[in-house]
Amino acid sequence: MPRSIHVLNGPNLNRLGKREPEIYGRTTLAEIEAMCRAEAGEHPLVFRQTNWEGQLVDWIHEAIDDEAGGIVINPAGLTFRSIPVLDALKMFKGIIIELHLSNIHRREAIYHHSLISSVATAVIAGLGARGYVVSTRCVREMLADA
Repeated sequence: MPRSIHVLNGPNLNRLGKREPEIYGRTTLAEIEAMCRAEAGEHPLVFRQTNWEGQLVDWIHEAIDDEAGGIVINPAGLTFRSIPVLDALKMFKGIIIELHLSNIHRREAIYHHSLISSVATAVIAGLGARGYVVSTRCVREMLADA
């Protein structure tokens, strides 16, 4: 059985399509989920969103316990301040893709330093909703190469 891919989304991403569309686009999280499921192919896909840091940590623990093949994570605002998310990701032995809809390096200085990047296999930023498809494809292809 192919290993699962977990796509985990942090705070405020449930508002995609409505929240600052000039930055984050008009695609909803439900539409992004459908795109990821199509891209995952035969790999089971777990797609989740939470506004709570502890819930995100619990889901990373689940991915560890399930021996998932990869995590695509858009930690949103937790990217820049969450030691618990960072520490949970350090325990994950699979592929980690850190994902951001906008290019965080073209934004205000507060968004320039990601804590998560230090443990990520790769970082994808600035591709909008397409970044989710690219990230899911990358995990799928990297699992096939392993």
